[in-house]
Order: sequence, then C-alpha cells, then structure tokens
Amino acid sequence: MSENNEARLTADELPADAIGEQPPAEGIDEGAGVAAVPATAAGLPATAQGHFAVVNANGTLARGFGVLSSSRITTGQYQVVFIQSVVRSAFTATLGLTGSLGASPPGEIAVVGRAGNANGVFVQTFTSAGVPADRSFHLHVSS
Repeated sequence: MSENNEARLTADELPADAIGEQPPAEGIDEGAGVAAVPATAAGLPATAQGHFAVVNANGTLARGFGVLSSSRITTGQYQVVFIQSVVRSAFTATLGLTGSLGASPPGEIAVVGRAGNANGVFVQTFTSAGVPADRSFHLHVSS
C-alpha cells in the first residue's frame, strides 16, 4: 500500500500499548566488551565532530553539546543554532521525549540546514497524518 493510500489511525484507534508508558528496561548492558575510540581532551575522536540538541516541544533546549540555542518559530517549526557552521554536515533527527519517563506520541520529523544561518538547522515536526504539531525531538549533527 502506498503512503498516500495508507490508512491513518487516530489515537483512539491505536492499540492501548502504542501510546502508553514505556515498558521497563531489561538487560541493561553498560557497554561491556565495547572498545572505546581514542579521544581528544574534549572526549571526541580526533577525526569526528558531533553535536546534539534535545529540544522540548515548546522550543526550549533541554540539553545539548555544541549547541547555542533552540527556539520554536511556529507550530511544528524550530530553529537550532550550533557553535560552528553545519553547512557541510549530516543531520539526524527523531521525535522523542526529553526525559526518561513516558512514551513519545507518534509523528514525523523533517530536518534541513537553516536558510540564512550557516550554524543553524531547521526542524519541522508533524502528527502521523502530516499536520504540523509541536513535538519534542533529538537532533544530532555529524561533521
């Protein structure tokens, strides 16, 4: 079935466990047996630059690394500004709550460089039906 013909479910139609709380964490592995990459004094591998932002649905910055600011422009539109140019970088974003409790509502996210700001990233968030909606998200920039 194509995406255009795909049926969209409302929150009332979704299975109860699709919207509720997260299941309890099980089998937590703290990285046993994983070799660490030698890092610089700043903690990053000498060949990589990575920055991230975790942004609340209202546009405020929950936490981040290498990020100067975040703001909500209008419903479902955000700007995140980093400490350096991100023009030649890759962006990865996902919807997600900013804490460790609850479950994020379903939806979609799109990300692109910010027109007019070499240090900025433009993020759009939507409901699963494609309607602009304020959603919290996690953004990673790889250079």
